[in-house]
Amino acid sequence: QVQLVESGGGLVQAGGSLRLSCVASGRIFSIAAMGWYRQAPGKQRELVASISSGGGRINSADSVKGRFTISRDNTKNTVYLQMNSLKPEDTAVYYCNFLPPVTWGQGTQVTVSS
Repeated sequence: QVQLVESGGGLVQAGGSLRLSCVASGRIFSIAAMGWYRQAPGKQRELVASISSGGGRINSADSVKGRFTISRDNTKNTVYLQMNSLKPEDTAVYYCNFLPPVTWGQGTQVTVSS
């Protein structure tokens, strides 16, 4: 059974940066596309960035393009999300998951103050 453990969230002022990490258990990590998703209060969960199994193909939502960067280290079964120039509207619980998603982890809270 795959487990996903996110970390790195916190409270930051607008314009600040955070780096999220997600460690995945299981042997399929290195052959699976991964994504970072987020869910703000009262809103549906959305995909903000994705990365192919080898890291060569990356996509980002328009709302985070140029500010967020997804990367992965298959030797560590870890996917990262570097978030720069954070805005209050980035406040959400952030989750990593496969594409398509499977069982969700607990997520990590990101709160951006204005």
